[in-house]
Amino acid sequence: MGLFSFLKNKFGKKDKTVDKYSAGLEKSRKNFASKLDNLSKRYSEVDEDYFEELEQILIEADVGVELSIRLIEELLDKAKEEGVKDPKKINEMMIDEMFVSYATSGQAIENEIHFAAEGPTVLLVVGVNGVGKTTSIAKLAARYQKMGKKVMLVAGDTFRAGAVEQLKVWAERLKCPIVTGAENGDPASVAYDGAKYALEHGIDLMIVDTAGRLQTKKNLMLELGKINRVLGREIPGAPHESFLIIDGTTGQNGVIQAKSFKEVTELTGIVITKMDGTSKGGIILSIRDEIGVPVRFIGLGEKMEDLEEFDLDKYLYGLLMGDEEK
Repeated sequence: MGLFSFLKNKFGKKDKTVDKYSAGLEKSRKNFASKLDNLSKRYSEVDEDYFEELEQILIEADVGVELSIRLIEELLDKAKEEGVKDPKKINEMMIDEMFVSYATSGQAIENEIHFAAEGPTVLLVVGVNGVGKTTSIAKLAARYQKMGKKVMLVAGDTFRAGAVEQLKVWAERLKCPIVTGAENGDPASVAYDGAKYALEHGIDLMIVDTAGRLQTKKNLMLELGKINRVLGREIPGAPHESFLIIDGTTGQNGVIQAKSFKEVTELTGIVITKMDGTSKGGIILSIRDEIGVPVRFIGLGEKMEDLEEFDLDKYLYGLLMGDEEK
């Protein structure tokens, strides 16, 4: 059974668990799945032109030029080998290739934060300004509070005006402790104070915000390096996780950001925000292919509960067929 048929069987009319993915990926689905459908209707048999148009659809969905070309080349080889000329069958084979590409690129796929056996677990959060970093931190904090974890926040973005205040507001709403420092102060010293607090108060999860000044990559590298060293010195193994927040509406700029941040700090996961606001849902495949780091969470709306654990099957279903069963 191909993946296309598998997804249809897995997420049929009776399964409501993918509704959020289907709704959140509606714009992307209209841009991608509808173009695939229209393309297959215009051809009785695939030819060179068909594959060129198919490649263009992938690129326009922000799957990325290199990955799109590679997917089409693999698809061409497979189609010739198996003698397949039916456009719909070709499209289904392409979906299989997309799944394999994501599943086999880079780090093993995992979602939930892995907590340390002893002491606080430290999550370092990075990302440029304006991608929804502060809101994502709040959503992650709320998620793990619901799981019964004792969560605290550390306002390490001491340079952006209002960043500390925004995080304070969220801490008050979530009723969780927060450690802050002086404006334009040393972020590493704030991280140090946070680590001390976490150890003294039996914190399960310490989430550290950082400055998003990617334009000064050298300074950012030094800053993050210092934070990492301070955290590791105070809490064994810290930071245990490092998440990069990317705004899904930025398209290939998000991929560029991911590459740049991976150069300056070790990343264990990506959080994609605002996926409900973009028509280019292929960015998830592109990021995974380009930097080998898995998407751990996906933002499919503005509510606190709209930050979902990333599920490749649900994502592909939402991107390809979403509401066709309704």
